[in-house]
Amino acid sequence: MTAELVRGQNHPLSQARLEIRIAAGTPVVAGATLGDEHGTVHGVEWVVHPGAPTLPGLEVSRQAAADHRLAVDLGAVPEAVHRVHVLLALPSAGGPVRFGAVAAPFVAVTGLDGTELAGYTITGLDAESAVVALELYRRQGAWKVRAVGQGYAGGLTELLTDQGLPQAHQLANTIHEAVAQGLARAVTPPARTADGDRARQTATPAPAPEQGASATQGASGAIPPQPLSPYGTQPPGTPPQPTTPNGGPASGTSQPASPYGVQGAPATGGPQPGPTQVPADRSAAQPPAPTAGGPIDYSHPRRQNAAPPPPPPVALPVQPGQPARPVAGDATGWSMDERLYNQVWGMFEDLARSTAAYRSAVDFADSRMEKELDAALADPRNRMGGQGDAAREAARAKHAQLVEQARAAYDRDLGQLTAESEVVEPALPLAYARWDNPVWHGYRVPFEAPMAVRLGDLHLPECPELRIPMLIRLPLERGLWIDSGAAGSLDGSFLDSHELHRLAMDTAVALAARLLAVHPAGDYTLHVIDPAGSGAQALAPLVWTGVLAAPPAVGAAGVADVLARLTERVDLVQMAVRGGAADSLPPGLDTSEQLLIVNDFPHGFDDRAVTQLRYLADEGPSVGVHLMMVADREEASAYGPLLDPLWRSLMRLTPVPDDHLADPWVGHAWTYEPALVPPGSQVVQEVLNQVAEARTK
Repeated sequence: MTAELVRGQNHPLSQARLEIRIAAGTPVVAGATLGDEHGTVHGVEWVVHPGAPTLPGLEVSRQAAADHRLAVDLGAVPEAVHRVHVLLALPSAGGPVRFGAVAAPFVAVTGLDGTELAGYTITGLDAESAVVALELYRRQGAWKVRAVGQGYAGGLTELLTDQGLPQAHQLANTIHEAVAQGLARAVTPPARTADGDRARQTATPAPAPEQGASATQGASGAIPPQPLSPYGTQPPGTPPQPTTPNGGPASGTSQPASPYGVQGAPATGGPQPGPTQVPADRSAAQPPAPTAGGPIDYSHPRRQNAAPPPPPPVALPVQPGQPARPVAGDATGWSMDERLYNQVWGMFEDLARSTAAYRSAVDFADSRMEKELDAALADPRNRMGGQGDAAREAARAKHAQLVEQARAAYDRDLGQLTAESEVVEPALPLAYARWDNPVWHGYRVPFEAPMAVRLGDLHLPECPELRIPMLIRLPLERGLWIDSGAAGSLDGSFLDSHELHRLAMDTAVALAARLLAVHPAGDYTLHVIDPAGSGAQALAPLVWTGVLAAPPAVGAAGVADVLARLTERVDLVQMAVRGGAADSLPPGLDTSEQLLIVNDFPHGFDDRAVTQLRYLADEGPSVGVHLMMVADREEASAYGPLLDPLWRSLMRLTPVPDDHLADPWVGHAWTYEPALVPPGSQVVQEVLNQVAEARTK
């Protein structure tokens, strides 16, 4: 049972590995100090903070946030440390300047499974801008937690000075500078105003971090005989066939049969790689596209504008006492796309908070009923007869009343969010819209890349009918892994491996088509590795329309060739960017962003190919090479822990609804549902035809 602590109260800790969860009504800075048996901090190296977020046994967040999770491993804390003080502070860059102006922070000590061991609400704060929330301390070989709640009006400087740190002022400035830099890079979730409405802030893009270099890798050695390609490609070593100007075979030449029917497809020219056009200012005129080998900028486009943004739409007047009518695009932003992005983020936040409040209220009702039943039945005389029955009925009635009140409040929130979703969903632009949105029927190839793209929908078990779009910022910071090895769906139905693999490939093709469609012509190049040709049916729309850079690679030689070219490209761009010589890249280098779809991993991959794939997953996103894998992790279990970093570096998605996505904000397990094309719809084919036509021009 959770121990609700008051100031000065302590509680034993039975676990060494813990989480300290912090919830505040405003972004706060979280940190910790390590002290000796007297609580003295001997130097800056004894303080863990956003500028130095890790110490042995401790890890804190790198930026200010309304919710934090601090990782603690008491078994790894040095022997010289006897006290660990968890501290909170208000950022110096804007926002409230005293804790008395915000809601009382709540701090909880939990196990790794989320079980709450002790909780403490820090009350009684007024002019303080920094506070020591908790103290973890050794006592007779065991660890305990104490609720402290000691505030300091002088902020971090006064707090650190009180703990005996000589460089308190300098360290406090360092912490605030690190927090300010983190706020500048972060995508800030919208905050709530006092009246409960969202004040949505413009999301600031984060620059891509510079990755480490690696030697150029390529394919070498003898190539064994390869099977005939199901895509109609020629095995290595076959003399080249005469071709027509549009890339097709000349008359009188033979070509192997392909399950995609390439020979019978409409005559479309092969994709022409083009340079990436990344504007620095969306309000300015577009600069001329750089030629091949020109400067490359894979950072996210800046969305700054010298002129103030136009005012957001205004809601229609309503009757007194009625909730405000939702309006699409009522969030802040420099463009309607950015407003809608921030509005969707706000809807996600509202649903997460409302569900967390409802679950907390139900847990409180359960805990209260248990306490009342324990108190009523503590006296043996009440265990028999009418008094015990009356006490049980009264406890259950109070429980039902509390749950009913919580559900009524939750239903009101859901009703408002549902009304907002019904307004926002039809107004979403191409990159954010579902495939069944009519906006796709008026598709035209865009002239600039969007700020985000939709990967699917998210919902919670309490309200499965309310779907929140899952929007991911572009360019992708991580690769995608479509897991084709899930055992079954949430509705209890089980699918065989062949059906799951087909659904996984359909999901991958739908996502790839969306990424191609939302980028300007020539700004996105698509490669496919399908060693055994098992994905031929699903990949047919990409092959028929001619949007692929080359036919899908088959066999070990095809895998080695594609991976060698992409790893070489990553090496060249990394060296050019770091050396400040981006204009000296080889003239034939494709400067567009690259997406590689890998099917049936690890079949057809040798050790060298596996190493190259890991290299692309780690280093590729920083220079515009992205990975999308369709794989079953169990089939790659023979590699052991060698591939664990690969799976961790990719965002796992599922071809069927699955509750595998968890947000660190409030700890919800969100159910992800992929964005698939409606059965029988030809929208992807029509969109890809326009993409291919625009690229040939």
